[in-house]
Amino acid sequence: MSTQSRLGRRLVQLYAGLTLYGVSSALLVEAGLGLEPWGVLHQGLAGHTGLSIGTVSIVVGAAVLLLWIPLRQRPGLGTVSNVFVIGLAMNATLALVPEAHAFAVRIPLMAAGIVLNGAATGLYIAASCGPGPRDGLMTGLHRRSGRSIRLIRTAIEVAVVVTGFALGGTVGVGTLLYAVSIGPLAQLFLKVFAVPAASGGSTVVAKGSSAQVILRP
Repeated sequence: MSTQSRLGRRLVQLYAGLTLYGVSSALLVEAGLGLEPWGVLHQGLAGHTGLSIGTVSIVVGAAVLLLWIPLRQRPGLGTVSNVFVIGLAMNATLALVPEAHAFAVRIPLMAAGIVLNGAATGLYIAASCGPGPRDGLMTGLHRRSGRSIRLIRTAIEVAVVVTGFALGGTVGVGTLLYAVSIGPLAQLFLKVFAVPAASGGSTVVAKGSSAQVILRP
């Protein structure tokens, strides 16, 4: 694959992945059976601020990105895009998808949201355009503190879920299923969406810290 073709594919994967991530998060909101950890916080804050959950996601992402400054993290195109695209996609999806009340609809919505989130994660991380603000926060703290990524990620996400739940965010079976399945799903889709190297040799799955954050050993 030529360098130009590879760049084009990476950009398509980046924005498709971020858009689908926002769609998947919105499906979990509509299912009402539990959100992913940061989604719990976003929903809790949305309930207290009157802002839409997508808009809160943008505000929180921007705030987390500011924390990169003392950690000396360097954002990429994917980092900045992550802040805006996911939140906008969430708002658009929630405006288009009707509310679900029956469990016969909510359960498939939950399952679709989790699987789609794994696919979206594989898409945008395999694009190798820079980690999202929240992933970069974890890897920055890992590098500065010397603690394992597993420990840093767990500590942050527990704090996020507890805070979000206290603010009124939804924690449920969807939260648990997301926690146990997102790693294997992301691992699978990273392989599926691996971008061929410009030389035509080995493929680039996801380099560096962002892959370690999602696919913790």
